[in-house]
Amino acid sequence: MTTMLTSGDQFPDITLNGANGSQIQLPSDLTAPYTIVLFYRGHW
Repeated sequence: MTTMLTSGDQFPDITLNGANGSQIQLPSDLTAPYTIVLFYRGHW
């Protein structure tokens, strides 16, 4: 993705790997109509 999302943009389909090895697909795995996603870098 090369541009930032702005108000009214649709969230792109992405797959994220969890720390426990699980995967979540956004936004298709979300059940709530409004969601806040926080990305935490952690450590190197």
